[in-house]
Amino acid sequence: MRTLAIDTATAACSVALFDGGELVAHAHEVVGRGHAERLLPMIADLPASGRADRVLVDCGPGSFTGVRVGLAAARALGFGWGGQVAGYSSTALIAAQALAADPSLAELAVALTGGHGEWFVQCFTAEPFAIATELASLTPDAARAAIGARALFGTVEEALPALPDARAALRLPAPFSALPPSPIYGRAPDAKAPA
Repeated sequence: MRTLAIDTATAACSVALFDGGELVAHAHEVVGRGHAERLLPMIADLPASGRADRVLVDCGPGSFTGVRVGLAAARALGFGWGGQVAGYSSTALIAAQALAADPSLAELAVALTGGHGEWFVQCFTAEPFAIATELASLTPDAARAAIGARALFGTVEEALPALPDARAALRLPAPFSALPPSPIYGRAPDAKAPA
């Protein structure tokens, strides 16, 4: 089975094509903005234009626009190819990448820059790979308190720099790579329905 992984939830734009568990090809660029312009050409440059039986996509949290671009592309390709579409979270992927790079870590925290000066924060354990704290959007001070002494990875200034990379998508245990392909925004919407 071929799997195409798409990641556009943060400043990075990346794609990876797998055959079974083997990486066939990938592309990864830190674009900041402009995911919509880069994503489809990156997929088109993959062998067989990235055609796969399954599409995995980063559902967030992260950039509102980036999340939507990745989800729209994944759903469209899955529909066109008659394949399965599933999601994963950016925080889980960053955690999996960090744990693969440093197997001595027993636990860690991931913090991504969120809206209104807040951080999206989530903590994970290594053995077994599991969520230690639910995703939360917190002020920096509240985030630091929640993180405690854990090693910190992500996009906030205090973290060891880490962006999700589609090449690592298959590192995620099955429950973490089988989320519904829907956005994970990390916080409630700012707009309120009229009373």
